[in-house]
Amino acid sequence: MRFQTPLVPATLLRRYKRFLADARLACGREVTAHVSNPGSMMGLAEPGRRIWLEPVDHPRRKLSWAWRLVEDDAGALIGVDTGAGNRLARAALEAGLVPDLAGHDEIRAEVRAGRSSRIDFRLSASGGPDTYVEVKSVTLSRRAGVAEFPDSVTRRGAKHLAELSALAAAGHRAVMLYVVQRSDARRVTLAADLDPDYARAFAAARAAGVEAVALGCRLSPDGIAPAGPLPFDVPAG
Repeated sequence: MRFQTPLVPATLLRRYKRFLADARLACGREVTAHVSNPGSMMGLAEPGRRIWLEPVDHPRRKLSWAWRLVEDDAGALIGVDTGAGNRLARAALEAGLVPDLAGHDEIRAEVRAGRSSRIDFRLSASGGPDTYVEVKSVTLSRRAGVAEFPDSVTRRGAKHLAELSALAAAGHRAVMLYVVQRSDARRVTLAADLDPDYARAFAAARAAGVEAVALGCRLSPDGIAPAGPLPFDVPAG
């Protein structure tokens, strides 16, 4: 997934109202960028960080810039656009880069599950049960090489786990796919201390038969691409 427009390096001045960030370009000009990330962005949004912005030229967009990447203290690149997680997941599924989810004939996005819920993907294959896949984008890391989800309380995330549990109980295969947008990630686990309720919902989902799979990514100022599976460490207890 190449960025549509070459990214421009900048220095982060502040992130505010969740979806806005002010930054200073190399020429000294200050601009405001859209932030496609509803999470806390723990460890990624401190003023002074080196970031990459994408120029946006679209009549429906109020802002002319979008924040795409940030560099951490160790030089790792992190993708901050959580909306890219589903696009990366689809690319990986189509390319067979997630072995645990390979071998399906059809991939459908945003499928209805139950009366009012939608699941990110349904994978279908002749002669087997459908596989329902919910995608979460992972950006947090507090230990070298270990990515964590979530970075803040996510009631919506717990709701998705319950929906997957119901699908598993109905005889379908249900999978939570964690897409890790970090160049330094080697493993993935839960940040149970940040959201104990999500950790409990995850344990209940696992007991119901829901699987957890992680996908790593390659990141550069040119683009982000799925790179293959990462180990997922299920918390003890």
